[in-house]
Amino acid sequence: MTEAPFAAMATFQELSARERLSALLDDGYFRELVGPFDRVGSPWLEPQGLVPQSDDGVVVGRGKANGYAMVAIAIEPAFEGGSIGEVGGAKIATALELAAESYRAGNPIAALLLLESGGVRLQEANLGLASIARIQAAIVDLRELAPVIAVVAGPTGCFGGMSLAAALCTWIIGTPHGRLGMNGPEVIEQEAGPDELDATDRELIWRLIGCETRYRQGVIDALVEDDASSIANAVGEALAGGAHAPTRLGNVDARLAGLRRDVMPTQAIEARKVVTEDRRA
Repeated sequence: MTEAPFAAMATFQELSARERLSALLDDGYFRELVGPFDRVGSPWLEPQGLVPQSDDGVVVGRGKANGYAMVAIAIEPAFEGGSIGEVGGAKIATALELAAESYRAGNPIAALLLLESGGVRLQEANLGLASIARIQAAIVDLRELAPVIAVVAGPTGCFGGMSLAAALCTWIIGTPHGRLGMNGPEVIEQEAGPDELDATDRELIWRLIGCETRYRQGVIDALVEDDASSIANAVGEALAGGAHAPTRLGNVDARLAGLRRDVMPTQAIEARKVVTEDRRA
């Protein structure tokens, strides 16, 4: 009996960045661009006592999904929490820019972004912020030509400037394990204290910013199970939809109303009040 490959056995969130791309692209194949053997890592980490990674935690490749040519990008959350620095950000932005250039030259190509990131890498400060701004501009340019699809699949979530990048994409796919928001709960707790938000309260966090909640609010477009086949099917549906500006951005008033709706059960709200009052006492 032939054993199934690891990528077919594991849940999607357990896969590495390269395994995720392999699991979603046709025939499990992609040609990696600026890979680890090119040794293009961040020059800013080692002077601060941090070990750099030879691909800077970003995997970029070319392949096909449902027969459609793709530039496929995956952020590795195991490296510095998926944070975006100068090198990783440049890889993402350049890949998207080249995809738009290729499309205009008569070679249609869409984009797939597997986003698990806390946002900008603090050790690289303005360099990372500039990279994220460039990524956002490249997404807006490419989505007028071809679908730009974001996937938020793991518990690291998608926060900071990369959450804005996700919002600019044509289509956002999430799983019940994903989280999406401007500020991560750990950052909120650090800055405002646990009375404002207890980052260890997983049930509360996922009720607030989990992808299931975001789907009900209309912040993301599809919610699927945590397996490669479900995500691949959702990617195929997004590709079939073609290029357009995100419809979720079309009615701002409706989106704001959705965000204001209280999606937490009354019991969860009351439990949070009790915990907060106990702490203050």
